[in-house]
Amino acid sequence: MKLYYKPGACSLSPHIVLREAGLDFTLERVDLASKKTEFGEDYLRINPKGQVPALLLDSGDMLTEGVAIVQYLADQVPDRNLIAPAGTLARYHAIESLNFIATELHKGFSPLFTPGVPEAYQKMATDRLLRHFALLDTQLSEHDYLQGSRFSVADAYLFTVLNWAFMLKLDLSHLPALQRYYQRIAARPAVAAALAAEGLQ
Repeated sequence: MKLYYKPGACSLSPHIVLREAGLDFTLERVDLASKKTEFGEDYLRINPKGQVPALLLDSGDMLTEGVAIVQYLADQVPDRNLIAPAGTLARYHAIESLNFIATELHKGFSPLFTPGVPEAYQKMATDRLLRHFALLDTQLSEHDYLQGSRFSVADAYLFTVLNWAFMLKLDLSHLPALQRYYQRIAARPAVAAALAAEGLQ
């Protein structure tokens, strides 16, 4: 498999999951501004959406959208327990977490990364993100991971967006459980390897 990625972007989530899953893969970096890969290919011909991540499967099929990719990867290695089995309530709770991160956190960062966004709107977006992070802090004060006692694909995604919070120097000092959680995930060998491969460490 080949993962198309941009360092530190949301593609970090499936990158972490690939390493946690122990699957064989290669990486190809994408310049999202020019829409060119590191080998000079036209990325829009590879993925017409023009965004990362995109995962080229061994079959030649292309899978896009991080939430879909991480579920696919987890299902390739059920023995790794990266997501609960299909049909279980725990599976739907995992999907619930993935969608919360995608819609409320991931998209919530957009105004903070977009040049020219008015300061008042940036503050409103930041305040909203901090309210969501406070909810997660409460949840994580009782559990080591989003789904309880075991790391899952949802943790790879939350870690990725938390990385953005620290990069932007959002004040999370009042959220100790969330900070401990971040350090716990960062210490995982697969996570450290993904960060190093993307030049983020």
